[in-house]
Amino acid sequence: MEKEQSGSRGPHDERVMAGIPNRPADDGGEPAALVDVVLPCLNERSALPEVLGALPPGYRAIVVDNGSTDGSGALAASLGATVVDEPRRGFGAAAHAGLLAATAEFVAFCDCDGSLDPAQLAPMLELVRTGRADLVLGARRPARGAWPIHARLANMALSLRLRRLTGIPVTDLGPLRIARRSTLLGLDLKDRRSGYPLEMFLKAHRDGWRVAEVPVAYAPRLGKSKVTGTFRGTVTALRDMGTQLATASLHTPGTAREGQAVRPPADAHGAKP
Repeated sequence: MEKEQSGSRGPHDERVMAGIPNRPADDGGEPAALVDVVLPCLNERSALPEVLGALPPGYRAIVVDNGSTDGSGALAASLGATVVDEPRRGFGAAAHAGLLAATAEFVAFCDCDGSLDPAQLAPMLELVRTGRADLVLGARRPARGAWPIHARLANMALSLRLRRLTGIPVTDLGPLRIARRSTLLGLDLKDRRSGYPLEMFLKAHRDGWRVAEVPVAYAPRLGKSKVTGTFRGTVTALRDMGTQLATASLHTPGTAREGQAVRPPADAHGAKP
C-alpha cells in the first residue's frame, strides 16, 4: 500500500509543472481552452477514445498517466490530449498533477474509464461561470450494473455523514466536478490518495463555497476497476476518507452558513433530481 503523501506544493509538484508540454498560444494559434478536464489514468486504453471523443468544444483533456503499462499515455497523446506523467500512485497524486498542469480558467475532474460522459460538464460549467455556484458535483444516476452494491452503500453512508457535518444537502461525492482553477489551488489540497475528492469538498465548505449538485448519467466502466469496483479498493478509499473526516470534525461547524449550499433548478440540467 502506497504511503500517503503530503500535499503542499513540493519539489515533485514543481517538477510536474516544469514538465508540462507547451500549451496552445492565445494569439494566432489554437484557441485557448475554457475548461481543462483532468483525467487521472491507470491502464484505461480501452476507454480513452470514447472519453476524449466526448469532450465538447473548448474543453481540453489533461490525461495524467499514473503508471500505466498498457500504452494509455501514448494513445492519449496520439488522440490530441495533453499527457502528464505522475509516477506516484494514487488518485490524489494524479488529480493534483493535472490541476497543476491546467492553465484554463475552469478545471474539471472526470474518471477516465468511460463511466461518465464529459459532455455532461456543460451545465455544470454554466453554474460556476455565472456565479451561481463555486463547486459543482455530478450526482451519479447509475445504469444497471454500473455501481457495485458495496460501493453504493458506502457512498450513501458518506453522504449522510457529510450532510450532518456540513449542512450541505449532498447526495453523492462523485468524481465528476468543476470549479475555477484559481480557487481550487487556493484550497491547498494535501491528500494524494483516495481522500482527495473528499478533502476538496470539506475545504470548500470550510471556505464558504457555494456547492451545487447536478444529476449525471453513470454507465458501467470499461475495463477493470482499481478502487470502488473491488471490496479491497473500497475499504482503502474509506480509510483514506476517514482521515479527512476526522480532521474536518475538529475544525468544521456543524451546519453550513445560510445560503452556502445551492441546488440548481431542474431545467438547469435538463432533468429532475
